[in-house]
Amino acid sequence: MHHAHGYHPLYYVWAIGPKYWEGSENMFQGEYNLSRARGAKAQRRQAQQQYQAVENTINFRPAPQKQQRPIDLVPKTRAQENLILSLLDADTPVTIALGPAGTGKTYLAMQAALRALRRGDVERIVLTRPAVGVEDEQHGFLPGDLVSKMEPWTRPLLDVIREYYQPRDIVKMIEDQVIEISPLAFMRGRTFKSAWIIADEMQNATPNQMKMLLSRIGMGSKIVVTGDVEQTDRTKQDNGLLDLCERLKAQQANGLTVCTLGNRDIQRHPIIDTVLKLYQD
Repeated sequence: MHHAHGYHPLYYVWAIGPKYWEGSENMFQGEYNLSRARGAKAQRRQAQQQYQAVENTINFRPAPQKQQRPIDLVPKTRAQENLILSLLDADTPVTIALGPAGTGKTYLAMQAALRALRRGDVERIVLTRPAVGVEDEQHGFLPGDLVSKMEPWTRPLLDVIREYYQPRDIVKMIEDQVIEISPLAFMRGRTFKSAWIIADEMQNATPNQMKMLLSRIGMGSKIVVTGDVEQTDRTKQDNGLLDLCERLKAQQANGLTVCTLGNRDIQRHPIIDTVLKLYQD
């Protein structure tokens, strides 16, 4: 067969083949690069959408809790050691801690209460004390609700709690009545089960109030009575703490322990002695 210029068709394939395939390779490479670019752009768009979705999502997982400060009851004197043993004794539902201010009786009682609450030994802590200066403990004329009315009287107890819990946690515990602040008069007619009751400054309670308090204890509970018989606004005949101590001296009572602390058990800053000497007459 005769062909133009005398060239066979396969000649043209052979002649232009290298250029054709080179162009095709460049074309395929360009399409491949374009495909990679589009894929990367799509991945960035998807990642941005996912980030936006996460940003607009509420995280319901609780925030990591800070490590709670451990509660260690460490005695600094022999009398404090006896008090701690009584506080931690499950066979002693009533502990009476006598002593002047600064001996640690209230502090150790609060530490033991917080320890019992954290361990699950009790379900709540009840703080109470006689409201001195308020006739018949009528708090109606004081501003605010019951907690705010009692706060000035229970502030030393709350100060100990603040050493182990954040203020927001304390507020939540009070709202949930895990920590209850109650005037002594409001304890009448109640029975406290699985509770740790701290009755502070009970040298200002009457014998009837003391009897009422001690008879409020229920199963799984403990009552700690603290006070200083040397600092009282009541006479000896009308002093519930003195009356209780006299009764315990005259009659053996299982489950009630009296722990007495004295001046040698006072723990305070050394500079206080210097300050007191400055003001001596």
